[in-house]
Amino acid sequence: MHRTYKTYNFKKCLIKILIMGFIAIFNSCKPFYNTVYKKPQLVDTKASKQVKILHKKLFYLSKEGFAIGHQDATAYGIGWKQSDFPNMIKSDVNDILDDFPAVYGFDIGGIEKGKTNNLDGVPFDTMRALMIDAYSKGGIITVSWHADNPKTNGDSWDRTPAVQEIIGDGKLVEKYESWLSKVAVFLKSIKYKGKAIPIIFRPHHEMNGDWFWWGNPNCNSLEYMQLWRNTIYSLRDKYHVHNLIYVYAPNKLNPNDNYVDYYPGDTFVDILGIDIYDFQNSVEFSNAIANDLKIVKNIATEKSKLYALTETGVNKSEGVNWFIQELVPDQNWFTKVLYPNIENSGISWILFWRNGNEGEQYMPNKGHKSEADFKIFAKEPKALFLKDINRLKL
Repeated sequence: MHRTYKTYNFKKCLIKILIMGFIAIFNSCKPFYNTVYKKPQLVDTKASKQVKILHKKLFYLSKEGFAIGHQDATAYGIGWKQSDFPNMIKSDVNDILDDFPAVYGFDIGGIEKGKTNNLDGVPFDTMRALMIDAYSKGGIITVSWHADNPKTNGDSWDRTPAVQEIIGDGKLVEKYESWLSKVAVFLKSIKYKGKAIPIIFRPHHEMNGDWFWWGNPNCNSLEYMQLWRNTIYSLRDKYHVHNLIYVYAPNKLNPNDNYVDYYPGDTFVDILGIDIYDFQNSVEFSNAIANDLKIVKNIATEKSKLYALTETGVNKSEGVNWFIQELVPDQNWFTKVLYPNIENSGISWILFWRNGNEGEQYMPNKGHKSEADFKIFAKEPKALFLKDINRLKL
């Protein structure tokens, strides 16, 4: 009887193992693309598996709501920086919600010159570590590049025309190429378990504004398109960077702006974005969100591309930042102004800009006047933070 019982248990276990094996095989054979999520036309035909998974994740996130992002969320905040807390990952958002943003923004301005720290003082070694930590926990990484002016060596806001010098037969083509080689080395070095982490890359943004050397009127649309394409040719084809998703992101549209004025073409863009700030005028901001996101949505739908609100927040007006004023114009901005305007927009993510220590704050910190409103915003069904996107079955 004892031997028979053992044999019976063995057979029972074997059957369970076989069933689990069949289930695993069945799941692994399920097609990656389907009638809902069709194969996208990615800029990089050699894009890594991780990039393809991220793109699919962003697609399904947009069906559930929108991922909440914060620039430099874990690098520094109001009154602190990461080096003050070497044994923990801190963020102003987590201090309030006990949860982190779903999207982590970083900027690599300075990498082109081989600097140790970026333009905001974040060491690139620290940035790499924070990216890896965020990704390992299910977070999404997006990177912008405030590159210095290649003609003057001034910063991004040095509006001396330079684009014509780094395209075609320009005198600074080799210099810009050397910059791209450094960008490539850094972006390829960000790995988790031996695989390059997928990165949403947003270079040369807000080109329809006049504040950057790559913006209007500091270069014309044809020059900008060539700059964009050359950047991809180098990163993708010469330096074999295959962990990037490329985002085209103009600034808020002025009455005479056309969203696609600087658009380099469908084969050079993966995702459409737009940056829209509230300059202490919630009516104007709401109108811009409604108008501009509708335009972006229509173009994205026509082109079968994802889209996002790639930068936002309440910006300073007349030299004073909304968040640090004693009298806050609207303490309910997150729930009464922002959320109603983006609730059904279809964006994949929204990125709030940084919480700097010099009067630049776009997310509340603990004890801030908008903390209570932000907590309510975080509970809205379509506002997705890190725990939310990790719970979704995408």
